[in-house]
Amino acid sequence: MIFFFMYLITVFGNLAIILATISDSHLHTPMYFFLSNLSFVDICVTSTTIPKMLWNIQNQSKLISYESCITQMYFVILFVGLDDFLLTVMAYDRFVAICHPLHYTVIMNPWLCGIMLLVSWLSIVSLFYCTCLGVYLSSAVTHSSHSSATASLMYTVVTPMLNPFIYSLRNKDIKKAMKRYVGMAATQGAAVLELNKAIRVQGS
Repeated sequence: MIFFFMYLITVFGNLAIILATISDSHLHTPMYFFLSNLSFVDICVTSTTIPKMLWNIQNQSKLISYESCITQMYFVILFVGLDDFLLTVMAYDRFVAICHPLHYTVIMNPWLCGIMLLVSWLSIVSLFYCTCLGVYLSSAVTHSSHSSATASLMYTVVTPMLNPFIYSLRNKDIKKAMKRYVGMAATQGAAVLELNKAIRVQGS
C-alpha cells in the first residue's frame, strides 16, 4: 500500500503540474515548458516499473519474462537518462535567466527550446546503447542484489515522487496556476450539474 500511494502521489502530482502549465498562459515560458516535460518523464519512469512491482508484491512472485525484462530495462534507462538531460537543460535555462536577463527571451526562443528538448531525446538513445554495451562487458562482475534493489527503488519511486515538491509545488506561479485550474474545473463541474438538473426538471 505504501508503494501504491507513492505511485499515486507521483502520477497525480506531476499530472497536476502538466495541466497547470498547459492551462495557464502565464506559464508558457521556457522554464515551465521544460518543467512540464520533466513531469511527463517522471510519470513515465514510475509507470515503467511500479505497476509490475506492485503486481509481484501482491502475488508474492518475482517472475518476469525475458522479453518483459528487456523492454522494461530499455524504458527505464531511456526515461531516467532523459530526466538527467532535462535537468541539465533546465540548469542552462536558469543560467541564462540569471546571467543574461535582458537577452533571455532572445536566447531562449521557442526554436532553441525545441532543439534542446529534441537533443535530450535522440542523446538518450545513444546513452542506452552505450549502457547496454557496458552491462554486457561487465556481466562477469558480481553485484549485491539488495543494494541494487535499494538503488532502483530510490530512482524509480522516491525521486519522481519528490520532484513535484522540489521543482514545482513550492513555486508561487505554479500554485496560482493550480488554484485557477481547480477553480475553473469546479465552476465547470457546477455548471454541468446545474444543466443536468434543468434537463431533469424539463423532462419531468
